[in-house]
Amino acid sequence: MAAAGSPHDSERYDVVVVGAGAAGLVAATVAAERGRRTLLAEKNRKPGVKILMSGGTRCNLTQATDNRGIVAAFGPGGRFLHSALAALSVDDTIAMFEAEGLATKVEPTGKIFPASDRALDVLHALLGRLRRTPCELALGEAVADIRPDEEGFVVLTSARTVHAARVILATGGQSYPGCGTTGDGFRFAAALGHTIVPPRPALVPITTDAPWVREQSGVTLPDVVLRVVEPSAASGGKPRVLAERRGSLLFTHFGLSGPVALDVSRAVSGHADPRSLAVLCDLLPNAKRQTLDDTLRMQAAAAGKRQLVGLLPEEVPKRLGETLLALAGVAPDQKAAELSGRARQQIVDVLKQLSIPVSGTCGFKKAEVTAGGVALEEVDSRTMQSKRAPNLYLAGEVLDLDGPIGGYNFQAAWSTGYLAGRSV
Repeated sequence: MAAAGSPHDSERYDVVVVGAGAAGLVAATVAAERGRRTLLAEKNRKPGVKILMSGGTRCNLTQATDNRGIVAAFGPGGRFLHSALAALSVDDTIAMFEAEGLATKVEPTGKIFPASDRALDVLHALLGRLRRTPCELALGEAVADIRPDEEGFVVLTSARTVHAARVILATGGQSYPGCGTTGDGFRFAAALGHTIVPPRPALVPITTDAPWVREQSGVTLPDVVLRVVEPSAASGGKPRVLAERRGSLLFTHFGLSGPVALDVSRAVSGHADPRSLAVLCDLLPNAKRQTLDDTLRMQAAAAGKRQLVGLLPEEVPKRLGETLLALAGVAPDQKAAELSGRARQQIVDVLKQLSIPVSGTCGFKKAEVTAGGVALEEVDSRTMQSKRAPNLYLAGEVLDLDGPIGGYNFQAAWSTGYLAGRSV
């Protein structure tokens, strides 16, 4: 690991990689292994800061699926990953880490974690391989500007001016700005001729002004379906569904979190008027409306003296159940024998289609990834080289590519970083 030189130093490299995150660490390692004189510049004093924070400090490495599964998870943009995944597949990624002594495990959701549950071990594995190469890792050295010249690029850092035949932008996006991901890569790419799809938070908690949600803070529901909907036009048609996911939901003091809320959040952050939206929550996705109605009717008839809150399905915690009954216009301590058919329908409605008004999201500060970034059509997916600026390569979250929770975004970073490093 080399110290930064004086401000007057002028050095030449085959490759300068900007950003020592997931994509940058892999890209620099592969480039250096191929004999390229490589500089990996990182403005933080430590590499891989976001890796250490990810997955609750456990680091969800990837998802137990094949290349087609990764591509499908990203939607239409996923096609861009075909070549990158051919270069470094899920199996290749696992093998890459296990070759560094990092054992992995697959959880029931398909998420793959280090067996130690320590993100630090993931970073140590990446750095262990990097240190076996001649790559120069310059920490605490921020890149201020990248200017094309006849031999490639002049890269101005906080410590020196260097010349690079090729540059790999692996700066990340704008999520978790405390990690240093403040959108520098978008500025560099735009200055070099790229179109930047407006960045917005993704995999971010959703906020609401509904007081009752805050009162449920800490309540977790392991299996719900969430739909983000916008109101229909004045014609009175059905609300339009912008996003739908199934998974675990966590109520918080500000709104909704947990995997299912994070997965639908990009529909909120990308909307022109988030406050016009609502989240519809099916609390019992395995139960049909008619079955619920029949069950409540029979239970009410058989246990007429019981309070209504005691008749709700066991999947609904009591504290939440009391609130749901109030939202349905039914007193929680009302006796089952007093339950009318109309009230029963209102209870089924809140269980199957609970509407929660949206106020927005928690923003980039709490976002796990960035949606938006460098337009994919301006990057050659076969090499990660820019179509706008020769000898510029892009990898990781700086690209307009974001997937669901579950290791998909890390896989995209490992794979695009690997392909970029192999192509320079």
